[in-house]
Amino acid sequence: MRFTSLRRPYVDAEAVRGRGPELDRLWALLRRPHGRFGVVCGAGGFGKTTLAAALAERAEQHGYTVFWIRWQDRDSFVVQMTQVAVACGMDDTDLQAARTELVSLPDAVWRRLGATRRWLLVVDNVDQAEQLGLSPGSVGDYRGWVRPEGDGLLLLTSRDTSRETWGPRAQLVELSVLDGLAGAEVLRDAAPQAGSAQDAEKLSERLGGLPLALRSAGAYIARPGSRYQTFDDYRSALDRDPSALLGASDPVQRSSDAVRQAVRHTWELSLDQLESTGSPTARPLLRMLSLLADAPIPQAWITPVLLRSVTDVRVRNRDVEAALTGLHQFGLLGAADRAQYGDTAALLIHPLVREINAFLLASSPGVDIEVWRRAALLRTAQMAARLTRDSADWPTARVLAPHVQLLFEHRGLVSEDLVLNARSRVLAALFAAGEFAPAAALARAAYVSDETTYGAEHARTDKSRSMLCGALGNLGRHAEVAGLMREALARQTQVLGPDHHRTLQSKRSLGTALSNLGQYDEALALLRETVAQRERVVGPDNALTLISRRSLANALSNSGRYAEAAEIHRHMLQMQLAAAGADDPKVLRSRNNLAVALDGLGRHAEAVELLRDTLHRREASLGPDHPHTLATRHNLAVTLLHQGQRAEALDLLRQALESRERVMGLEHAATLATRRVLRAAQRRRPLTALCARRSWTAPMPHTQEE
Repeated sequence: MRFTSLRRPYVDAEAVRGRGPELDRLWALLRRPHGRFGVVCGAGGFGKTTLAAALAERAEQHGYTVFWIRWQDRDSFVVQMTQVAVACGMDDTDLQAARTELVSLPDAVWRRLGATRRWLLVVDNVDQAEQLGLSPGSVGDYRGWVRPEGDGLLLLTSRDTSRETWGPRAQLVELSVLDGLAGAEVLRDAAPQAGSAQDAEKLSERLGGLPLALRSAGAYIARPGSRYQTFDDYRSALDRDPSALLGASDPVQRSSDAVRQAVRHTWELSLDQLESTGSPTARPLLRMLSLLADAPIPQAWITPVLLRSVTDVRVRNRDVEAALTGLHQFGLLGAADRAQYGDTAALLIHPLVREINAFLLASSPGVDIEVWRRAALLRTAQMAARLTRDSADWPTARVLAPHVQLLFEHRGLVSEDLVLNARSRVLAALFAAGEFAPAAALARAAYVSDETTYGAEHARTDKSRSMLCGALGNLGRHAEVAGLMREALARQTQVLGPDHHRTLQSKRSLGTALSNLGQYDEALALLRETVAQRERVVGPDNALTLISRRSLANALSNSGRYAEAAEIHRHMLQMQLAAAGADDPKVLRSRNNLAVALDGLGRHAEAVELLRDTLHRREASLGPDHPHTLATRHNLAVTLLHQGQRAEALDLLRQALESRERVMGLEHAATLATRRVLRAAQRRRPLTALCARRSWTAPMPHTQEE
């Protein structure tokens, strides 16, 4: 999981045209919320994000603390909201209580915001409002993530304009298209030499006053080499093809259909020019990309064979390259930050460009949209099928994951074998990379789809549930795992029987989650039962038995039973070394866990030796910032503190904290663990005092691995 910036996006407030009354209204709401919150709403392309960013800039200039979250999915949103609370001063005790569901996480976050003065929290692009409630249709009861509370303002941007959705305390600021004068200013800001104010106003009206269409047209006209370099020429080009308005009786009307048609024409002009200058592949390429998820697209996904399969036209590599260059040139494609994706080339498409091109593809005469969609899904599945757990594949897996989710949304277009293989390979790579947030999003999509398609008792549903719980557990969301697994265990025990391997898998997962929540008696009872049942059913040396035994040993360490835990871990390590090399991931995991138990027994020197060697091997094989490497670095620091080597321990803790904050986030359970240990070490407090606090569930502040 990557640290996410909460900084507002940059906007030139002076160039925000025609939104003065709306901005003043939002400013007044920010200064005196009086138990209200704001919703900037309207159709795509109306400038909701720009208006919110302009307010955020003004707020910062007047001393407000501004937080900006762009909605991606519920899992990422929860992480970022907790990050906001931490930035506002939420302490470790309250955060840990919320993580273990001693208190509601939304309650805890909003309690912290309620105690903070002069803030603006923007949640951008919330088009599925139900995701913010505790249950469907409950956003307006203000018990979930939307709350009109505190000495600050919550501001949402959304396409949802319904007051019923947002409830009585919402102040809706609904955006419409710009009038002719404001639209003309947008055009003249972009292309000041392209004609008179009157010419710009005529083009603004012709484009329906949609801010996104105006900016796109202005950028086109201002670009050197564009065919139409004046407002009049551009408008005349629109007038020459009235059929492009798809039957609109009045091209200046303000209906959403007319707006969409106007935008369509704006972007189609760019595609027409690319086609006329020798790049006919640009249009089908953009249409094909519009069928993917609203997320960065790996450039390697695009192949000549893919485009040839739907166009029946010869497409070469150089045709694809020319199309990509042209689409970038006219602003229809952008490039994602390579640093965020392990130097993997990825493309960005504006959501409205995607939406309109998908619409145009579906409405094109003679085009079977399902043929195109099947080709896109097959390409995604084929790309996923090549992924391995090797680190070279991790960046591709992270970029591809949102598009693999579409395989579950359009089930039936691709064979089930390909769907399941894609899911398994991408999740395996994400788990190996320690990318647990995107893994949770993909696993959740698979789980919801499997449960709908096959039912709660089906083996495929159990598999996807198990994957989801594995990702959630690594995110520290053990209470959610316990809830899912307790329900599954009860059903499986009744339907499959107590000794079925799926029943035992759920029992092990439940026991592990309860151990991490500090509920040791029930956890140990469940895990001891699981080990005994596994030994009886599949034998003592079976891989499933060994996994269950490892979970039991970790729970024993959590509860302070180090001698028994060390015995189990040492036995497993000996078996693994006999079958694999010293750098095998299973071997390194056992060494890490054994060292934790040995340190608990006071055998610090032996633990330090194990951890130093494990850290060296993990840095070499996984890299310095992998979650497993960071866990070993943290554990080595803790053990060195117990050994009295405070200077080296402090240095390692600072390294681990910086990396965990950057890679995993400020609020992740592992980050909190390192921060608490570092603080105690700096104050020369014994670590046993830390463990006595209620916020710590284990008797020693180590990081173990399942």
